[in-house]
Amino acid sequence: MPICVHVLDHPQGRVLVDTGLTRLHPAVADLDPLLDPLDAQDFDIGSIDVVVNTHLHFDHCGGNHLFTGTPIYVQRQELSDARSLNDYTIPEWVDPPGVHYVPVDGEFELFPGIRLLPAPGHTRGTQIVVVEQDEHPVVIAGDAAVWPGELDDPSTEGQLLIRSLEPRAVWMAHAHDPWRP
Repeated sequence: MPICVHVLDHPQGRVLVDTGLTRLHPAVADLDPLLDPLDAQDFDIGSIDVVVNTHLHFDHCGGNHLFTGTPIYVQRQELSDARSLNDYTIPEWVDPPGVHYVPVDGEFELFPGIRLLPAPGHTRGTQIVVVEQDEHPVVIAGDAAVWPGELDDPSTEGQLLIRSLEPRAVWMAHAHDPWRP
């Protein structure tokens, strides 16, 4: 199953949505992941102005350590849960030295035309990124929907929210192609 991250080029800054998995950890070694971290690819880490974590499970925040000093936007509920709940994620990947979180409470306009919306379901603090485009936005859902069938037949608050936005496309973290209505 792929772990996709997304880059948005905006006139006010370059945004990275989620940071993927960059190294092996004993807690996930049994998954036998094939790692292709951002810092080993032809990708300019320094070109990123802002990071958004859709949530803080290890496969979405495992590269946060690469972005010390870069603001990382996450829902306050998600940050609290990741720091306090047992067996939620890999704690040292949530709070590596130098990482600077910007806690968000609810809807937040990151840049004109790019909004963060709380989308509970996968976790209580999951958020989606909505990119306004003409009549129908593009949504970066993280794990608000893990596979397309969850948007065909939505059941969580986050999935219902995504469908209510009438998106043109929804990019998920674990699928190569977007879901389209």
